[in-house]
Order: sequence, then C-alpha cells, then structure tokens
Amino acid sequence: MVILIVYTILYLRCMKNLSLKMDETVFLETERILKKVQKNRNRYINEAVQFYNLLQQRKLLTAQLKKESKLVQGESMKILAEFEGMDNED
Repeated sequence: MVILIVYTILYLRCMKNLSLKMDETVFLETERILKKVQKNRNRYINEAVQFYNLLQQRKLLTAQLKKESKLVQGESMKILAEFEGMDNED
C-alpha cells in the first residue's frame, strides 16, 4: 500500500497600487500589442518591469565584475610571470 501525501504551499504576494504616467506613444503601442498577445495590462507591465529589473541586475553585475577584475589585474599578472618563469627554469 502506497500513501501519497501532497503538500500545497501558498505564496501570498502583496500587490501594490501604482500610479503611472506613460508617454502617449508608449501607451498606444502597449495597447496595440496587448490586443495581439491577449494579456491584461497589469500582467503585461509586471512582466516588462520584471524583465527590465533582470536586465539592470545583469548590467550592475557586469560593472562590478569589471571593477573587481581591474583591482586584481596587477596581482594576476605577477603570478602569471612567476608561472612563466617556472616553465623557463625547466
């Protein structure tokens, strides 16, 4: 006999009200696209903001990695020279 227990976890997400001013051309383009993709405006804007947040996080991470890479570049070059010197000794 097999007993299957299923747990359901509910994630309660709080929705925040937001007043948004949008350029008319952006609004009209959004409305045109919404009709084609058959999504409500709220879902579409939430997805767009979520995508933009991910894009910005990636840009911030890239900038941080470049900065940190420059900080260790000199030390890395010293270590590389030491390794190359070890190869030349053989």
